[in-house]
Amino acid sequence: MTTHFMGIDNGGSVTKAVIFDAAGRELAAASATVPMLRPAPGHTERDMEALWLANLLVIREALALSGLAPEQIGGIACTGHGKGLYLWGSDGRPAWNGIVSTDARAWRYPEQWERDGTAARVFPKSMQTPLACQPVALWRWFQDHHPEVLERVQWVFEVKDYVRFRLTGEARAEITDYSGSSLMNLAEARFDRELLRDFGVEDMFEKLPPLCHATEVCGRISAETAARTGLREGTPVAAGMFDIDACAVAMDVTDERNLCVIAGTWGINEYLSRQPVLDKSIKMNSLFCLPGYYLIEESSPTSASNNEWFTGLFLDSEQHLARERGVGIHALAEEMAASVGPGDQSILFLPFLYGSNDNPQAKACFIGLESGHTRAQVIRAVLEGIVFSHRVHIERLLASRDRPGAIRLAGGAVNNRTWSQMFADVMGLPVEIIDTRELGALGCAMAAAVASGRYPDLQTAARHMVRVRQRLEPDPGTRAAYDRKFGLFVQVARALDGVWKGFAPA
Repeated sequence: MTTHFMGIDNGGSVTKAVIFDAAGRELAAASATVPMLRPAPGHTERDMEALWLANLLVIREALALSGLAPEQIGGIACTGHGKGLYLWGSDGRPAWNGIVSTDARAWRYPEQWERDGTAARVFPKSMQTPLACQPVALWRWFQDHHPEVLERVQWVFEVKDYVRFRLTGEARAEITDYSGSSLMNLAEARFDRELLRDFGVEDMFEKLPPLCHATEVCGRISAETAARTGLREGTPVAAGMFDIDACAVAMDVTDERNLCVIAGTWGINEYLSRQPVLDKSIKMNSLFCLPGYYLIEESSPTSASNNEWFTGLFLDSEQHLARERGVGIHALAEEMAASVGPGDQSILFLPFLYGSNDNPQAKACFIGLESGHTRAQVIRAVLEGIVFSHRVHIERLLASRDRPGAIRLAGGAVNNRTWSQMFADVMGLPVEIIDTRELGALGCAMAAAVASGRYPDLQTAARHMVRVRQRLEPDPGTRAAYDRKFGLFVQVARALDGVWKGFAPA
């Protein structure tokens, strides 16, 4: 019986390969950063060939670090950021750079579809509000700006499906990713030519790969990939899943009890339901990787990536101090934030570097700064602003379901005890953290374990491979201060919403 499984995770900037045993214990991991390209304001891209080389590198390194023989890897699966667009050309090469989910170039199209009634007309099929970063909007942008690119496209991929294609040579479209693309009829779980025609992108239809499911074997490691990585040729590769599904599975969110919150490049907030939410109170229904479940999602690019930007751009002196003390910059920043109570400052940070909860043109800003404010208070404000943005989404989700037992939290915030506690306090809900550093990769490894026959389904895999490491209870003494500041956050974001068009490039 196979004993080890590899998960490959391609997020917004980092590529990882992680090997787990059948009990979910991490054996080896390797990562590489693929530079973000910003060829124009609002554009975020990555070189697709550089991304593939990074995947080869981390697979090779993880396998070497594990000390395992290639035949001990019983299966592989991929995950990655959702949305965006990865175009493969009919000449056997990428047709363009990969477009990442933080890209906002196509912001005009969702606005147009809202105004002309297209969004309302397609909703019964797509069950989601079109977004600027979805393939459907990005394809329209190419039609208007680079139609010659589309003429040479063979396959329309999401990032993990592109990587799996390079691993195996087989083009497939895994259903969790594509069900969040506005390209599918969710009720019938299929691509819909009429839906694409409504959006004006019917020419995409023939370029969409065949659909498959998360735990389905969708190819095997090719001879070329084996030679470049050390993997065994013929190793089964499961379809894998969208990273928000992978993280949910890796947190054992496999029923309706708990919310899943991911503080990563995007702020993801979601729960499982047997029925979609069709009253338009939430933005996104998609098909979950467990049969019979929808994933009810509210999300925006307003989370931990904003903190990474702030830390890299403004904390130079703290970087030096952290090195002198022999600690990481995030540990020092957490210490500084913890020295400030929730009621000790009134600074608000709108974490809108890559778009807001509702407006892809919105910009980040600080509100309420005074000359007496300290760097520790500003650091605290950044963390709070990101949590407040998550709360905007969570309040929408809770309007359509019963109060959950807990929030299962993932992403950068789980490495910061102060920040994790802030999630519990601001939401007024317990926060549970899973005992693994690499949730997305673990969710993939679980899919590979099912595809290989080690476990019969993902629920069984979760019982064997997932453990809760920590539970944080909300502090009721902080509630009044956070409620007041959250009210101001919503008020300020709403007041500024009408001005952002003035900042857009002509």
